[in-house]
Amino acid sequence: MTSVELPEESGKVALVTGASRGIGYGVAEALVARGDRVCITGRNEEALKEAAERLGSKRVMTVAGKAHDEAHQHEAVERVMETFGRIDYLVNNAGTNPVFGPLADLDLNVARKVFETNVLSALGFAQRTWHAWQKDNGGAIVNIASIAGLAPSPFIAAYGVSKAALVNLTQQLAHEYAPKVRVNAIAPAVVKTKFAAALYEGREEEAAAAYPLGRLGVPSDIGGAAAFLTSEQSDWITGQTLVIDGGIFLNAGVG
Repeated sequence: MTSVELPEESGKVALVTGASRGIGYGVAEALVARGDRVCITGRNEEALKEAAERLGSKRVMTVAGKAHDEAHQHEAVERVMETFGRIDYLVNNAGTNPVFGPLADLDLNVARKVFETNVLSALGFAQRTWHAWQKDNGGAIVNIASIAGLAPSPFIAAYGVSKAALVNLTQQLAHEYAPKVRVNAIAPAVVKTKFAAALYEGREEEAAAAYPLGRLGVPSDIGGAAAFLTSEQSDWITGQTLVIDGGIFLNAGVG
């Protein structure tokens, strides 16, 4: 594999969950590109290793595990501290959406799984990162939410409810962790990833036509926003949810 030319180190360290592909990978790529050292997590160890190679493995470490598993959360934070000695930035991207259908028929055990992964894992990682480094040294947290959490989202309502909870968790943590740690969220519309494939696969042109900007999102769109929210340029921003939707919400007032 061709070696990756890395930029000068920034001295900062980030932990990005669910980052072997898709949005998480796009975020990790943006942070590595500006010189951060990054730990990426995900379920599949082999996929993580391949992602690390593409990113430039000299500056990237991996920890495999399930995001909602508290033992995995502990191991990830502990290993980052052992390897890099700090965790300036946490990006909670790990998420799941295992069900498609109305809330009226939702299996509550499935709902618990959605909340464990999409909400409680973010809280768990935030708690551990806070105690390991950020409480005394400061930093920033970015939670990857969704526009599904900002308005009714038919057939993916359980996912939407969990992302609404993540938006509120962002506000609660922003208030509690201030002034040393800033906490913000990003709410994307449909981004072209394997995770969201069911929403556009086989009809991408039709799906993109609904967006004023004429296309679906790509992981780098979210990566750039996460890089901004973990930079000095956003030092006076906390508790906010940045909507990145290609203008789709503009259509709400049409018709």
